[in-house]
Amino acid sequence: MSLELSKKAAAVKPSSTLAITAKAKELKAQGKDVVGFGAGEPDFNTPENICEAAIKAIKDGFTKYTPASGTNELKEAISKKFKEFNGLDYDTDQIVISNGGKHSLTNIFTALLNPGDEVIIPAPFWLSYPEIVKLAGGVPVIVTTTKEQNFKLTAEDLANAVTDKTKALVLNTPNNPTGMLYTEEELRAIAKVAVEKDFYVVADEMYEMLVYGEQKHISIASLGKDIYDRTITCSGLAKSYAMTGWRIGYTGSSKEIAKMMGSVQSHQTSNPNSIAQKAAVEALTGPQDSVKKMHAEFDKRRKYMYKRICDMDLLDTLEPMGAFYVFVDGSAVLGKSYKGTKIESVPQMADILINEYNTAIVPCADFGFPDCFRLSYAISIEQIEKGLDRIEKFIGELA
Repeated sequence: MSLELSKKAAAVKPSSTLAITAKAKELKAQGKDVVGFGAGEPDFNTPENICEAAIKAIKDGFTKYTPASGTNELKEAISKKFKEFNGLDYDTDQIVISNGGKHSLTNIFTALLNPGDEVIIPAPFWLSYPEIVKLAGGVPVIVTTTKEQNFKLTAEDLANAVTDKTKALVLNTPNNPTGMLYTEEELRAIAKVAVEKDFYVVADEMYEMLVYGEQKHISIASLGKDIYDRTITCSGLAKSYAMTGWRIGYTGSSKEIAKMMGSVQSHQTSNPNSIAQKAAVEALTGPQDSVKKMHAEFDKRRKYMYKRICDMDLLDTLEPMGAFYVFVDGSAVLGKSYKGTKIESVPQMADILINEYNTAIVPCADFGFPDCFRLSYAISIEQIEKGLDRIEKFIGELA
């Protein structure tokens, strides 16, 4: 056939994280003892009370279409959560419930962008941001941060990246893949630039409940009316409630933007899963004991992984303050030899680890940092220990 397929779709990069997870699962299915550090989801089961709410929804016949942007019951629960946890006032007509965080971002950029509009994305970034922006007709503008900045965007660098085509900034805190968290002072400086230069802030706060130590999550939209009016706050239940497969995300925004996103969604996917919406209501309004237990376990793993990596030769990292990832600088490994072969890239290092050590890591070229890799601690402490032992053995065999 001579028919040409979509150039827009052909330009989209496949998700490297999903590919790595799939490779690890394939090897496990073959009976190999694989440690997968690629997981972007909690290893815990969804809490029982949430599952019971879903079962009840099925038995009660809550299996029909709901309003396209979600049920009012769930919107009220989200509105309450926004007020109590984030210090934000979003009425139900400012909230759109979607089929997960990626869907929310797709709705946002479809509503915001015209062809050629620029979206500033600080690197390191979650690898889907540029692809979703491009699919919506926008132009990703990557601003690379440094370790000295704790991999966080400064107000000065932001201001220097703004042009007359800038429509939005993507601000991810806590950050995937670095685990870094923006302080109130940093957020106020960024908000000042956004207000003065007049562009939107897409605040991806998916990991907001996974913050450790004395740190506190702060929503940039809570820092004043001017920045509130320019912010679309995006979150969901996947990470904090171990509900990745349930696919429930949500946004808070102006009524105008919410109406546009709801309209877009009505013609694409229609409503999020009705049963998952009932489960989400229970997640937000029911007992939070399971969330606290998961948080405590993640914190224990975080501390262990961070110390182990700091003690290894050739690897460097910063202590993560949120999410469930450690961002590792592997640049000192490059140029070393493994069994007579020179290692020239982190993907090459990753291939050696998966094929010879049965250990899967996530190279971060697609996250904007080709010399780094990401390790998830959303796996058991026993698996973390085993995997880090293997990485340490690999490091010890380099020449």
